[in-house]
Order: sequence, then structure tokens, then C-alpha cells
Amino acid sequence: MKYLIAGLGNVGKEYEHTRHNIGFDVMDALCTELKGSYTLDRFAMYSKISFKGKQLHVIKPTTYVNLSGKAIKYWMTKLDVPIENVFVVLDDLALPFGTLRVRGKGSDAGHNGLKSIQEELGRNDYARLRFGIGSDFPVGQQVEYVLGKWTKEQELLLPERINVSVEIIKSFCSIGLNNTMSMFNNK
Repeated sequence: MKYLIAGLGNVGKEYEHTRHNIGFDVMDALCTELKGSYTLDRFAMYSKISFKGKQLHVIKPTTYVNLSGKAIKYWMTKLDVPIENVFVVLDDLALPFGTLRVRGKGSDAGHNGLKSIQEELGRNDYARLRFGIGSDFPVGQQVEYVLGKWTKEQELLLPERINVSVEIIKSFCSIGLNNTMSMFNNK
């Protein structure tokens, strides 16, 4: 059984560990825990890892968030991964910091990465984990906030939230979307 696990973020030193790159940070934690390592491949940093007899194909798209759909479509096709085995991790301004919400489908809610995925796949029924980054920024400062670093308070809480995100991914791959949503949403 194959899974495509994609964490959204932007490549480049200036984007490392910013709010918008939480998807990359979660992928790194997953690969660290399951002993994966990345290679640079087409449209993504790629790692193949095993978990409970399943193949997890982990990608961090190198297309930047706004073109994430290109990488996801390429890897789905290349690996022949069905849509029900795709899982995307992304930042979400609409959720308070640290809130983790698993969904099996939905709109892009203004997120350019989700918009790109929907445009490339022609559908929105793939699993995703929305990682709340909050929206504590002045009017007109959304871009700076999203591309900004975490506050000191958030940095202290971040490792635990990232670890729960890794557990959500492992749950999705072992007990499925519905059971994972029941177990982790609204906690």
C-alpha cells in the first residue's frame, strides 16, 4: 500500500521555520522519526519510508507553495498513488495557533497551495491536515505574518504540535481518514 504525504512550504533559507513552512517542518519530523532521508528529485525533496508495512512517499515540493499542485500531481502519477492515499499538511490562518484539523475534502479557503492542488487535480477530495497558525497581525500585514517566524511562546509549544501532526499522519496511514478525524479533531 502506497501513500503520498506532502508538506507545503517554500524552498530557500529565508523561509525555513516560518509559519508558511509548517508543512516542511512536519515532513522533517516524520522523516526523522521513521529514519527517512531526502533526495532532490523532480519538483520535490523526496523520501521513501516504511511504516507498518506501508510505503510512505514523503515530498516537500520545490515549486513554492503557490504551485504545489504541480508537484503533487506529478508524484501521484509517477507513483500511481490513488487520491484516497494522498495527505497534505499546510498552514491555516483561520485556525488559532496549534489547532490541528483533519479534513477529507474542502475548499481552498483562500490558501494558494490548496488552490494549486485543486486546479492541477481537478478535484478537492483529498485528505489534508490544516495546522493553525493564528491570525494575529495588523490589517494589510498577512504576507509578512505568514512568511514570518514564530513568536517565542509559539516556539515553545511547536514541538508538541508537530509531534501530534506526525501521529495524525501515521494514524491516517494505518487506520484511515474517518478514524483519524474522530480521534484527533476537536481535541
